[in-house]
Amino acid sequence: MKDVVGSPGTWSGMALRLSQCVSAGASMGAMATAYGFSNYTAFCYLIASMGLQLLWSFGLACLDVYSLKTKRDLHNPVLVSLFVVGDWVTAILSFAAASASAGVTILFERDVHFCRMYPQLSCGRYALSVVLAFITWSFIATSAVSMFWLLPSL
Repeated sequence: MKDVVGSPGTWSGMALRLSQCVSAGASMGAMATAYGFSNYTAFCYLIASMGLQLLWSFGLACLDVYSLKTKRDLHNPVLVSLFVVGDWVTAILSFAAASASAGVTILFERDVHFCRMYPQLSCGRYALSVVLAFITWSFIATSAVSMFWLLPSL
């Protein structure tokens, strides 16, 4: 059972972590370059959540690279338990931030029509950042399920 896709110390695990890093960084970049994002708490929460996700995923990607380079096995019950908890916490935070930001974006575009009334708002960038945040969440959810699946086999 140790050959679970996305498990630590494997090429698939490293690819999954790097995908999380890239999509979280892209989400942060899209939101940070949008005009007026800092006036809305949900968007600031998205930046903070994606920043935490970026750091967590980058750290684990570096650990995967180290493991692949030195041929070390990372299938230790304590280590995998830490990965499970970290992945689930960051997955919940990422989903909450993406959902809150999606709600504000939909409110602006469809309900109160802020995007038409205030063309200086970067509603397209808000929407792009939210889509990238949901993509990030899908990667971290996949990783969290993989870690959870791997834990009982150790």
